[in-house]
Amino acid sequence: MKTEKIDKRQAIIDAAEKLFCETGYEGTSTRQISNESGANMAMINYYFGSKEGVFVEIMNNRIAGFGSQLKIINEDKISAIEKLNRVIDGYATRILSNPSFHKMMHRELSLSQRPEMYNKIKDAMSLNMQLLEKILTDGQEDGSFKQADNRMVIATIMGTLTNIVISPHKVMPEFDLDLNNPKDKKMIKDKAVAHLQDLLTVYLTTKK
Repeated sequence: MKTEKIDKRQAIIDAAEKLFCETGYEGTSTRQISNESGANMAMINYYFGSKEGVFVEIMNNRIAGFGSQLKIINEDKISAIEKLNRVIDGYATRILSNPSFHKMMHRELSLSQRPEMYNKIKDAMSLNMQLLEKILTDGQEDGSFKQADNRMVIATIMGTLTNIVISPHKVMPEFDLDLNNPKDKKMIKDKAVAHLQDLLTVYLTTKK
C-alpha cells in the first residue's frame, strides 16, 4: 500500500509537469492532472493541496536536484575554474534536458500575478545561489579569480542559457533549430557552454 501511494504521488507530479509544459500553468486544471495521472482529485488535494502545490513541488524537486549537484562540485578537490566550468556544463545539461519545462517555468515565475508562488520557492533557490557564490568567493580568496560582482556572474550564466532556450534562433540564425532534436540540442549546448566558459575564464582571471 505504501509503494502504491508513492507511485500515485509521483504519477501526479509527472502528469502535472507534462501538462504544464504543453498548456502552461493557467491552461492546466486539477481535473486534467487527475485524468492524466489516474489519481482522483482527493488524492491530489491530500498530497499537494492545490495545483499550485503541485507546481511548487516540481520546482523544489528540480532546485534540490541542482543543489545536490552543486554540493558535489563544491566538495571536489579541483581548481576554482574547473568547478565553474562544471557548473556551466551541468546547468546547461539540466535545462536542455527539458527545454519546454524551463521555458514554462521562466514564463510563469516572471508573471506579476505569481508573487506568492515565487515566494514559496525563493528560499530553495537562495540556497543554490549561495552554493554558486561559494565557488566564486573561494576562487577569489585563493587568488584564482579577481574580485567581481558574483551575482552578476551568476546572472550571466543563467540569463544566457535561459535566453538560448527561449530563442535558439538568435544564436544560430542559419539553422532551423529544434531543441527536442538530440543533434540540435547538442549543437546549441556545446556552443553555449564553450562561449560561457571562455567568457568567464577571461573575465575572472584577467588581472587589471
